[in-house]
Amino acid sequence: MTARAATHTVVSSARREVVIGFDRPFTIIGERINPTGRKLLAEEMKAGDFSRVERDAVAQVEAGAQMLDVNAGIPLADEPAILARTIQLVQSLVDVPLSIDSSIVEALEAGLAVYQGKPLVNSVTGEEERLERVLPLIKRYGAAVVAISNDDTGISEDPDVRFEVARRIVERAADYGIPREDVIVDPLVMPIGAMATAGQQVFRLVRRLLEELGVNTTCGASNVSFGMPDRERINAAFLPMAIASGLTSAITNPLAAEVRAAIMAADVLMGNDQDSARWIRAHRDAVLPAVAARAATPGTPAPLSVIEGGGPGDAVQRAAGSRPRINRRALAAAAAMRDAGGRRPGEAPARTLGSSGTGA
Repeated sequence: MTARAATHTVVSSARREVVIGFDRPFTIIGERINPTGRKLLAEEMKAGDFSRVERDAVAQVEAGAQMLDVNAGIPLADEPAILARTIQLVQSLVDVPLSIDSSIVEALEAGLAVYQGKPLVNSVTGEEERLERVLPLIKRYGAAVVAISNDDTGISEDPDVRFEVARRIVERAADYGIPREDVIVDPLVMPIGAMATAGQQVFRLVRRLLEELGVNTTCGASNVSFGMPDRERINAAFLPMAIASGLTSAITNPLAAEVRAAIMAADVLMGNDQDSARWIRAHRDAVLPAVAARAATPGTPAPLSVIEGGGPGDAVQRAAGSRPRINRRALAAAAAMRDAGGRRPGEAPARTLGSSGTGA
């Protein structure tokens, strides 16, 4: 890999900044606040019940996610209103930056309008209409954007074509005054079960994007294992290989312990975990509770790896600054509001969350 200076993409919430770059710890973007393929979550969000969103937000940050992807793509629902409401809720609970995820431009704009900080927008493609509508929003709100490497011709199986689409998006973004460090390219991960060369293609493409375009990259990591058994192990093998090739972030499930441990190990091997401090701390945090349990109950096996480790994955975040914060007071208030039928304490019954125009 050529000795090109690392590109740093900075995103933020109102209180926390995350820097994405090849010389930084890998950025985990939690994937679970997404109703696609989650029928119960979709029904709840459409009905104005965000309790599962609250749980998913907190659980992912506690497991080590440095960012969260937020999607509200629900058929026959008011996606702009639901997405804006979800963003406001999640930002009230956790302080990590968010990725605003929608294929509907109006929903992206609604999310950007309420967001506090500098978000990542997911996404723009190489399709001309999409470029003309999304890039002005990115410039206006000062956001970063995910560039998905497909265009008006669709998704090419040829990685060279996908590279040229990415190059064109980066150039078009520059025409709008958006710097390359604010463009994170998604090279499009294909399912390995449908395309035997999918992994090799992505590794080569990510390396080219780093060396030739100097951009950061991301992907939906679980796409690689779609349709395969034992998906978590495939994802856990894929990510360190992609990281070594230049991948700097991924939308993935931080609750998958094997995946999380594989990413932490990759940071050690890439030199992005100074003195292996986070790895050692995670190991210690996993072992000490088990040692105490073993002393209390002889014969209890003690986990000896970060994969088996108990407790939240706080060691993932500490090297980059203080641990992300969970707003327990806001979480309790949200629960109290649900118990009160959607009313804030002291409010008249007629005033509900749904009355604000943000969708029920």
